[in-house]
Amino acid sequence: MKKLVIFDLDGTLLNSVADLAIATNYALEQLGFCKHDIKEYRFFVGNGIDKLFERALPEDARTLENIRRVRELFIPYYNVHNTDLTRPYAGIVELLEHLQAQNICLAVASNKYQEATRQLVAHFFPSIHFSEVCGQREGIARKPNPAIVYGILSKLGISASDILYVGDSGIDMQTAKNAGVDAIGVTWGFRPRAELEAFSPFLIADSPEDVQQLF
Repeated sequence: MKKLVIFDLDGTLLNSVADLAIATNYALEQLGFCKHDIKEYRFFVGNGIDKLFERALPEDARTLENIRRVRELFIPYYNVHNTDLTRPYAGIVELLEHLQAQNICLAVASNKYQEATRQLVAHFFPSIHFSEVCGQREGIARKPNPAIVYGILSKLGISASDILYVGDSGIDMQTAKNAGVDAIGVTWGFRPRAELEAFSPFLIADSPEDVQQLF
């Protein structure tokens, strides 16, 4: 049995796309740029907030300066509003509680910035003990670079063969592949099933119960 399950956050544990979209649209509107439909943000997120802002900006305005300006407006707004519409996916809390009862170590590895990652995990999963909660931090390469996974392994002293990595995107599947760990792709998140299938993960799960049955 695996000893550690690492979860992506957005699109895997939490349906957070609406709050991300609203906060980004707020920043764009303040700067005079066009807003986007919430559905479009499913394909904007996943690579950290700077890449989110780059994708949301008009093609001819995707400069480092504009990304900085969007970030300065987004972060204070999102920090206040990031639980307005965000919710755990159905069955997620039950899955985490089951794994915890089986003495499986749990961790989060997200490209969301660290402050918000920790805030959301603490808010939505107060009864769950995560051994590590890792978001995007200065000096740590974003997924699909495996640095975030390697950092968790190093701190917990668990070998790659004892790990499952659970995520909803091709970025997550590539992260697991780069780190040499088994991956589970989940279809309830932001990206289409075909994106997951392209990486031939250990399992494609259509519900949290599919993951729970492994333990």
